[in-house]
Amino acid sequence: MAEHYGIQTAAGHLTVAAESKEPYAADVLAALHEDAAQVVAKYPQKRSALLPLLHLVQSVDGYVTGRGIDFCADVLDLTTAEVSGVATFYTQYKRHPNGEYTVGICTNTLCAIMGGDQIWDEVSEHLGIGHDETTPDGKVTLERVECNAACDFAPVVMANWEFFDNQTPESTKQLVDDLRAGKDVRPSRGPAKVCTFKQVSRVLAGFHDGLADEGVGAGPASLEGLRLAHERGWTAPDGTAGETATDDQQPEATSDETAAGRHTSTDSGANAPDEAVDDKPATLFDEKNGKADS
Repeated sequence: MAEHYGIQTAAGHLTVAAESKEPYAADVLAALHEDAAQVVAKYPQKRSALLPLLHLVQSVDGYVTGRGIDFCADVLDLTTAEVSGVATFYTQYKRHPNGEYTVGICTNTLCAIMGGDQIWDEVSEHLGIGHDETTPDGKVTLERVECNAACDFAPVVMANWEFFDNQTPESTKQLVDDLRAGKDVRPSRGPAKVCTFKQVSRVLAGFHDGLADEGVGAGPASLEGLRLAHERGWTAPDGTAGETATDDQQPEATSDETAAGRHTSTDSGANAPDEAVDDKPATLFDEKNGKADS
């Protein structure tokens, strides 16, 4: 519905319920200012802190409220129109009350043909809601997602941006039922349980919850190429830089040069000095826990 997408008034405020514009309680506002000061201190220009501050607002209100718009504008010396323009551009900022858990079902090409469309149809019917709508109990907001960036585990569903790989209609319906029942739900990868939308919003604002290194980061499908490389003794090319040729002396690119990642533009020298690949060993992923291993 149109009102879900942050229609702005001439004053630059989001068209939101009147109660969302009511001032924060004094203690809440004091805590927000304290947190905001820590966020703003990370940036040479304070207006650059707008994105994390919008997440901070969501960690308190559950969505970007009218008072949240006012707060960000006041702290960063911006107009409410400028803040609203950003809040209505990015899909992670919710312009109306959001559920405790955002469940995003990927229906992009690969996930769709692997069953994502069917998952969407069945889960939407199961919950009785459509895209960007929330169950009456306020627990689950359902979204059609263009891509969850985990095609090797298609079809993929995310709950508050934690991965649930190789899903089926049945497993996803069980997922949303468990979330609505208040059960701890463990994603396929990452931390031991899915955190709430407000908790995740605080992390996105820049306040760590200590769960970043919990659980497996990369699953077997993502590591298959690494396994084959180890099995067959493949290594990354050295990628040493060659001499820079003038525009009228551009050499023909060989297959070896292309394999090493050299560009073949006739407008500039291949691998100019500032583009040279260093001699450091390639960074691989540890097969056991899916974390970087230099």
